[in-house]
Amino acid sequence: MRPTGRHRPLPDRPPASHGPELRAAARHFGRRRFLTLTAVAAAVAFAAHLPATGAAAARELDAARIADDPFTLGVASGDPLPHSVILWTRVAPVPYEPGGGLAGQSVAVSWEVARDERFASVVRSGTTLALPEYNHTVHVDVQGLDPGRTYYYRFRTGAWISETGRTRTAPAPASAVTALSFAAVSCQAYFDGYYTAHRHLARDDVDMVLHLGDYLYEYAVNSVGGARNHTDRVLPDVFDRETVTLEEYRLRYALYKSDPDLRAVHAAHPFVVTWDDHETENNYAGAVDEHGSPPEEFLLRRAAAYRAYWEHQPLRFARRPVGPDLPLYRRLHWGTLAQFDILDTRQYRSDQAYGDGKHVPGPESDDPARTMTGAAQERWLIDGWRASDALWNVMPQQACFSQRKPDPDAQAPMSMDAWDGYRASRARILAGARSAGVENLMVLTGDVHVGYAFDIKDDFDEPASRTVGTEIVATSVSSGGDGAERPASWQTYLTANPHLRYYNGRRGYVRVRLDRDRARADFRTVSAVTTPGAPVSTAASFVTEAGNPGLVPV
Repeated sequence: MRPTGRHRPLPDRPPASHGPELRAAARHFGRRRFLTLTAVAAAVAFAAHLPATGAAAARELDAARIADDPFTLGVASGDPLPHSVILWTRVAPVPYEPGGGLAGQSVAVSWEVARDERFASVVRSGTTLALPEYNHTVHVDVQGLDPGRTYYYRFRTGAWISETGRTRTAPAPASAVTALSFAAVSCQAYFDGYYTAHRHLARDDVDMVLHLGDYLYEYAVNSVGGARNHTDRVLPDVFDRETVTLEEYRLRYALYKSDPDLRAVHAAHPFVVTWDDHETENNYAGAVDEHGSPPEEFLLRRAAAYRAYWEHQPLRFARRPVGPDLPLYRRLHWGTLAQFDILDTRQYRSDQAYGDGKHVPGPESDDPARTMTGAAQERWLIDGWRASDALWNVMPQQACFSQRKPDPDAQAPMSMDAWDGYRASRARILAGARSAGVENLMVLTGDVHVGYAFDIKDDFDEPASRTVGTEIVATSVSSGGDGAERPASWQTYLTANPHLRYYNGRRGYVRVRLDRDRARADFRTVSAVTTPGAPVSTAASFVTEAGNPGLVPV
């Protein structure tokens, strides 16, 4: 989230150099001025530099010659299934340089998974190649694991051994699981402060972490790291520019993932990730950016951003992008207790109405043809609900789902980037949940840099209308700086939105516990992020009973 409208000028900089994997597509665009979006996508996909043939050509480095720690960006795991989990690392002895100091060579990396931290009982192991085409990232889809148990993992190359990560598998599909604990986080601008919330979350007892987007920001980071005001290091100039090219996005991930608190939380828990806008560009919508660029130009940037995102997250190869397209929405299960339908509300959405400013909803924003999810994802979501046997249906996504008026005026302007700008799309989703018989709907949201708790209403303008679900909004990890417990708009928002049960502007995360009787959300906040080491506390807790939606403070 950034409070700007469309057509923010791109900062002065030399023309973008998109590298060999995208230059061929750019030449194609130059020859044809009036490409359809389908042709653009096909051209970029055709030009994407994948290792199908290049893998054999890449010279393999003797790992014994790696003189410095290559695991500078830590380890991670994600998307747990009953019998498998994805393990991730990147080999980068010099992470702030293009190629990570490996000069385009591939590197053999071994991995092992054990039942214990000492690796006395190793259950799976293997070796893979960290390829330059994937920026020396490693994605291992470990199979044959037992459902519903904790495992430990590590990587090795040459004489170097990575830190140990802890992960877990999901329970067996039909198992009557009694409880699940997870955390939701979002919005971690490096230049706005330290990842203190991640440090505390690393020590918390949760089964997994859902990252709801804005894992990184495209904006420049100066030599002192912005509000971090580093005195023990000087960040290189390569970060002091907006990310546009593949190499720039890759380097920005290196900066973010080198943070020790982010490394700690990834090593402690499996992550389930989705993106918002800043992993690519502020408030983009489908093939439309905020600069008013021709779609074929923006799709080059989107292809670079999506490629770097997949490379640096614990995602399966089935999620690997093809040009500017990445199939990110997906479904995970936790026995019969919970179904998670992880949405992508950026890639397929209609352009924001009324120029993407705040505006009173009207004919343009309420056009039934407009969509937040795209038609295919909407059908997939509702069909998944109809087939669900889970007690709790959890929908992790990005933008504020519930109505959020900034003042009590009936004609109050609302955010056109949130679901208030896509009310017909929201109505279809809620109608789909109703027709599917979903009784325990929980929407998880990031984006807005504050913590909210909403009752989702049949009619948001009628406080007495039926409550049909719960929306839990995770505040930012760092974006927005220290924040305030009661922002200036606190009382106005609570008055204008009777279904808003909680509002807090501090940084932190949300911890959620689901069981067979109720869901409990603990809003965990830290007092500061512009200085490291702030303590964490529970600012508020709410419960909602299974079969009886509506938040009650604890």
